Amino acid sequence: MSNPDISLFKSKAVQWANSFDVCCCLDSNSYLDPFGKFDFILAAGATQVLSKPSGQAFEALQSFYEIHKTWMFGLFSYDLKNEQEVLYSKNPDALHFPDLFFFIPEYLVVIKNGHIEVLLGPPGVLELINRTELAKPVKGKALNIRHKLDKPAYLKKIAELQQHISRGDIYEITYCQEFFAEHAEIDPLQVFNKLNAVSPTPFAGYFKIYDQYILSASPERFLCKRGNKMISQPIKGTAKRNADPLVDEQLKLNLSNNSKEQAENVMIVDLVRNDLTKSAVKGSVKVEELFGIYSFPQVHQMISTISCELNPELHFIKAIKNTFPMGSMTGAPKVRAMELIESSELSKRGAYSGSIGYINPDAEFDFNVIIRTILYQQTAQYLSFQVGGAITFAANANDEYEECMVKASAIIQTLAH
Repeated sequence: MSNPDISLFKSKAVQWANSFDVCCCLDSNSYLDPFGKFDFILAAGATQVLSKPSGQAFEALQSFYEIHKTWMFGLFSYDLKNEQEVLYSKNPDALHFPDLFFFIPEYLVVIKNGHIEVLLGPPGVLELINRTELAKPVKGKALNIRHKLDKPAYLKKIAELQQHISRGDIYEITYCQEFFAEHAEIDPLQVFNKLNAVSPTPFAGYFKIYDQYILSASPERFLCKRGNKMISQPIKGTAKRNADPLVDEQLKLNLSNNSKEQAENVMIVDLVRNDLTKSAVKGSVKVEELFGIYSFPQVHQMISTISCELNPELHFIKAIKNTFPMGSMTGAPKVRAMELIESSELSKRGAYSGSIGYINPDAEFDFNVIIRTILYQQTAQYLSFQVGGAITFAANANDEYEECMVKASAIIQTLAH
């Protein structure tokens, strides 16, 4: 079915899906992507659910997929790292997202090139969606958004991490800080719609797991598989946009030629290459694009693309496990960076810097990186978002702090009334 007003259909579709206990919407916001299969995917209702703590979660997902071999949508939380390595997560967590959560949808609707198709469920579902009345936005209660870490404390943490770098423990670490609001009463769908309007990105997502919500404006792909090819697109390198087109173009050029940002990016490219090698046909890992510059509403980003051919003897779930968590959110060497993240950050990451996405019946998949994302626990009325940046020996702590504030700006703007 072709629909003259795709934007209106999408709004109605997500609102209709939100009436279910579990739903997931993935929106590319019309960004051109050679690896993307759909412009918009909506999965609503759950016929089967898999929810597992870290331990044998990837193993359980592999069995779940082999039993059903159908469409499934899900979440990998960052703390599945503890299944990978001898690591732990003991920092405070007020959100309590599952470590791994996947569901098989009752209904699945996709849009590609302006064409709407029902892949699961009766065709009549389109009529139900089109008849959905859009809710009028309601002015919510003001939120008291606080930092876990003020600027002086942040600068002190960065100085400590740079001591580890100068000692040779690590050479890069992605350090993150939490912003949060208690007694937060929001309409998650309304907030997502606003976030997606303020900051449309190619890996945006709305994921409802009962009373927990992931409202994501992610610009980053973690990993996808097309045929036997796997692709990862880490982001490292950020520059703020400017309203003046000439200034903006110069900022973009400056980012492209910034040797510090290139050094950070190439460290993560090397890490991703190493991660992919564990699952690849020998000699097939290659860097398809190094230091590509892509523009989003608030920022320009430096993005590299690395690919490989999946070893046919290896299950694709094992390949996901071999690359998780994504190098752009850890640092290098990866294990030591994750140990220092645990000891120096003040909040459990949970869903943040994990991933949401889908697996299809042909053993293909596509997963984002959960950044630029609001996490909400409705029952506890706790709202949280985290921002971070890559810390290297050459990093300037004040600049890194300002970069964090830029990354937080779209979310703070969204939550302001």
